[in-house]
Amino acid sequence: MKRLIINNKEYDSRLILGTGKYKDFDETASSVEASGCEMVTVAIRRMNIGQDKKSKNLLDVISPKNYTILPNTAGCYTSEDAVRTCELAAELLSGEMLVKLEVLSDSKTLYPNVIETIKASEVLVKKGFKVMVYTTDDPIIAKELENIGCECIMPLGSAIGSGLGIINEYNIKEIIENATVPVIVDAGVGTASDACIAMELGCDGVLMNTAIACAKHPVLMASAMKNAVIAGRDAFKAGRITKKEIGTASSPVHGLVTDD
Repeated sequence: MKRLIINNKEYDSRLILGTGKYKDFDETASSVEASGCEMVTVAIRRMNIGQDKKSKNLLDVISPKNYTILPNTAGCYTSEDAVRTCELAAELLSGEMLVKLEVLSDSKTLYPNVIETIKASEVLVKKGFKVMVYTTDDPIIAKELENIGCECIMPLGSAIGSGLGIINEYNIKEIIENATVPVIVDAGVGTASDACIAMELGCDGVLMNTAIACAKHPVLMASAMKNAVIAGRDAFKAGRITKKEIGTASSPVHGLVTDD
């Protein structure tokens, strides 16, 4: 099985987990382990990874030795804030330059501000950051971000935390077919079938947080998501049958026993 490659590193798992919204760090660690993921995102503005020496540090339970820590710019509404947040992350993580960029338009929809996202991407790439970028499901914007030099394109399936799943499969598929970098669905996954659909479309991976952290049983949901991503990837590789408007017999029609 071809592995996912991000920033010249190979990953067996195609599932990326956020670390917010869990009831405590123990639940976070248990869910991450159950998911089998190898990369986790950390909202630098909301999660302590060393900024606050007096508070619990996420890295005490999710070690950078075992996981790729992907700092993100959640909560940023301007390109300037996003760039500053990435620079802080690099300082906290000993110069690691892989980041997840998200520049939001407003606090209600949490949709990406694509103008500010493009501006921030241009600055960060020039500074040497490896940018995994959250964006809309607009294929034109996705290609522009790739042309800027972003490491991965991360179109939303639907609004962050909505649980609506992928609401525009055609746009996601168009982005995938025209991309030469990994395409990872980010936002909107609600349950395992949503993750499976994303992978069946040909996505290289899925990123999620709320779907697991806010489930009734997060650790069990994490395990379900692990299996869904694997199943969806296998189904994509296998190649689905063509959809038809009429039935087709599953048994051979030649050599039938007749009354003659």
